[in-house]
Amino acid sequence: MLLIAITPSLPVAATLLSAFNTMFNLFAGFLIPRPQIPKWWIWFYYVVPTSWSLNGILTSQYGDIEKEISVFGETQRISEFLKEYFGFQHNMLPLMTLVLTCYPILFASIFAYCREVELPKKVIR
Repeated sequence: MLLIAITPSLPVAATLLSAFNTMFNLFAGFLIPRPQIPKWWIWFYYVVPTSWSLNGILTSQYGDIEKEISVFGETQRISEFLKEYFGFQHNMLPLMTLVLTCYPILFASIFAYCREVELPKKVIR
């Protein structure tokens, strides 16, 4: 809905949506883990809301488990695997909570502002 509010027409919003969905899925941290994302694209990882969601879910559920698992032919603790492979740290949960609380507020504020500014223009025309 945010893209519809900030773009001039539905076809433009649909085109942008497909591009955003592709980039959001690619840089969420699941297909390409954070340590493997090229340095010039790492900023996009931190902008994507789904990366914070994936980080928060995996870290809160598995980040404090010290059980050993076999990964890529070697034995590791689950918390170590999350830290080394995905770059997720259990001590970052408060920051993830803050960011995941701010994203909906930010998106709703942008949507409300765009609707307030654009709707009167569309009605007058």
